[in-house]
Amino acid sequence: MVDTTTRFFEDLDRRGFEPLLVKTSGTLRFDLHEGARTTHWLLEIDRGDLRVRQEDGEADTVVGTEPRLFGALVDGEENAIAALLRGDMTVVGDLRLVLQIERVFPGPPDSRGPRHAFARRAA
Repeated sequence: MVDTTTRFFEDLDRRGFEPLLVKTSGTLRFDLHEGARTTHWLLEIDRGDLRVRQEDGEADTVVGTEPRLFGALVDGEENAIAALLRGDMTVVGDLRLVLQIERVFPGPPDSRGPRHAFARRAA
């Protein structure tokens, strides 16, 4: 069974292009820490063109959090900015990239609009 996080990144990679990120370029690495184990997801954005790899590569921005919280982000149960402000998520590098990528995270389960398409497809 594929978890929500893997499904989220695979969906981004399959999309290949995300109109909400057409003005965005840069690399983000998501480091999901669970005890001594860290899972890495590297997202490359080039004016909306997306490429995802599961590797620990160089990135303009590194986001660190627990897998449970990241799963809640991609399920629309949690907000990335709120998690950052609470200290449940760390960001090293260009914070603007986090603000841009936050646009593709679904909102609450009852929200509507193109931004929430992943949550509806995943259900």
